[in-house]
Amino acid sequence: MSLVLPTRARSSAALVLAGVLWGTGGLAGSLLARRAGLHPLAVADYRLLVGGAVATLLLKGRGLPRTPEALRRTLVVGGLFALFQASYFAAVALSSVSVATMTTIGAAPVVVTLLSVRKFRRWTVVSVAGTLAGLVLLQWSPGQAISFGGLGFALLAAAGFAALTLVTAKPVEGLDPLSTTASGCLTGGLLLLPVASWSGMALPLHADVLATVCYLGAVPTALAYAAYLRGLAGAHPVLGALSAVLEPLTAAVLSAVLLGERLSGTAWCGAAVLVAALAVGYWRPEPR
Repeated sequence: MSLVLPTRARSSAALVLAGVLWGTGGLAGSLLARRAGLHPLAVADYRLLVGGAVATLLLKGRGLPRTPEALRRTLVVGGLFALFQASYFAAVALSSVSVATMTTIGAAPVVVTLLSVRKFRRWTVVSVAGTLAGLVLLQWSPGQAISFGGLGFALLAAAGFAALTLVTAKPVEGLDPLSTTASGCLTGGLLLLPVASWSGMALPLHADVLATVCYLGAVPTALAYAAYLRGLAGAHPVLGALSAVLEPLTAAVLSAVLLGERLSGTAWCGAAVLVAALAVGYWRPEPR
């Protein structure tokens, strides 16, 4: 019993860290797109390629596993990375950042729950319902028109993230979270490269632009996904998907603090509901 609780605590801490780091990625990606004049697909591709390169460097010469099972996992994870990023940014282009993020991150826990939970316990239902309610309050914008194209791509992105969560929750021998991040990001970046190149990937060689690219690849990509995959090793996939809601929460708080964007009382209520829903998910009683 003494070994179970520390393992669960470490997994929860890793998932929280991943969600918070992802939240800084939206701000970094927006700055990169604005300063370098890049299309969102190009930003996504730079994120994957630089993130994969950083994760590879952190492997310190260990190399990537070359077993058939590891190669299959790499191709699957890389394809899901590319699908998730491309679909998400297509949703952003057809709707808005807030709507695309809310739909993608809000739908992912529901998809994971439906696919992975055989018996719905009240703690799971309360946590997922609270998460959805908190996201709606956080991103609520009365009178905004619905883009069904954007909604469709956002749901496709949610399905891709849910599939990534379920696939990587099952370990592969010799393929740890960091090597999975490195190989998956590089593979996804290469798969996305033809489309991103068509949109234009010329990068101005300015210090602030290069620093933003390095941060986007290193922190909210390489470190965040490595932490997320490590957390999944000791947590239920539903909890992993729920931790992703810290991304829009962190992004909203950073926008208020750094960019001067004021959050409404409804948005702050949504943030409180999100934190409460995550607390239910993290500290729910274990089934006997």
